[in-house]
Amino acid sequence: LVMETARAETCLITGGCGYFGYRLAAHLHKNGAKVILFDLIPLKGVMLEGIKFVQGDIRNYAQVVSAVSGVDCVFHVASYGMSGREQLKRLRIEEVNVDGTRNILDACIQCGVPRLVYTSTFNVVFGGQEIRNGDENLPYLPLDLHPDHYSRTKSIAEMAVLKANGTALKGGSGVLRTCALRPAGIYGPGEQRHLPRIVGYIEKGIFRFVYGKANSLVEFVHVDNLVSAHALAAAALTDQKHHRAAGQAYFISDSRPVNNFEFFRPLVEGLGYPFPTLRLPLTLVYFAAFLIETVHRLVAPLYDFQPLLTRTEVYKTGVTHYFSTAKAQSHLGFRPKEYDLDEVVQWFRSRGHVKKWQSSGASRLVVNLLVVAAFMTALLSFLPVAGS
Repeated sequence: LVMETARAETCLITGGCGYFGYRLAAHLHKNGAKVILFDLIPLKGVMLEGIKFVQGDIRNYAQVVSAVSGVDCVFHVASYGMSGREQLKRLRIEEVNVDGTRNILDACIQCGVPRLVYTSTFNVVFGGQEIRNGDENLPYLPLDLHPDHYSRTKSIAEMAVLKANGTALKGGSGVLRTCALRPAGIYGPGEQRHLPRIVGYIEKGIFRFVYGKANSLVEFVHVDNLVSAHALAAAALTDQKHHRAAGQAYFISDSRPVNNFEFFRPLVEGLGYPFPTLRLPLTLVYFAAFLIETVHRLVAPLYDFQPLLTRTEVYKTGVTHYFSTAKAQSHLGFRPKEYDLDEVVQWFRSRGHVKKWQSSGASRLVVNLLVVAAFMTALLSFLPVAGS
């Protein structure tokens, strides 16, 4: 999909060396834009010729101002604390997601950048409650109801971005136009945040059970559908598109609600592993996640281990929540293409992630029972003893 306004423009992507950021950069570059990647960590691998890398930290205002000077559009993708142990580091989450976003907004105004597309999240309205085919008329989840700091700070940042829409730019060069995209969980070949962790659990034999109702539904978005949405959003902030997206938020997904665990079945079986048949109650797993988080808080100064699950990850994967993309389709012309996990499976298989042997059904049953016994023992060890 061609981004009409990208030609001869300069676009800066915060977090541009991450999986999605670089995929967006490659798309914009292919369609004629001059692209700058702004990130703390350089790209792993070979960068396309003509794409520029600027090393910097969005928490450093001077570095941000230097990076955005002379830019036509900023894609603010960088964030911190989405999953795993990062979710539990509240101070850094606040600094990156809130203070960093404020730095981006102030620098855009100071340097006369006319457009900003912000990568937000479903979580600004979702906090564990069931949502079916929700739309952008849903109110923000009250900040005190977010069970994790990432979602809370992303909500604060999104509100700041949309509030900044229409702010006069320094030097009388017009106003800042902003919009926010709220994507579902991102997947695609080479994704580095979630899929390797899932494959690691599969390979270590930890993925022995599923949880929640079998008919619970969530959503995902293929990286290329999300790239398309960002390019379209940037175009919809221009004069040519009458600033149609200015001040707006949009839910972005593949528009195909699916059970979280069934979504990953092709990956599990494609790597040669049996799909779990044991289903545990959501409340039990949520309680276990709460205990894991508690232990992490106590021992993190000495050993910052990767939690098996966090409470937020439990409800994001086990509670029904999906949203309509009708507004994005109407305003932006967003048309999600259909994808599956075939490319993802082949990506992992090509890197040696395939089971070398198959265990018998009887041995799998024994292992499953041992895993559940250990799981229950760990839970019960935290319960108070009578008379103590």
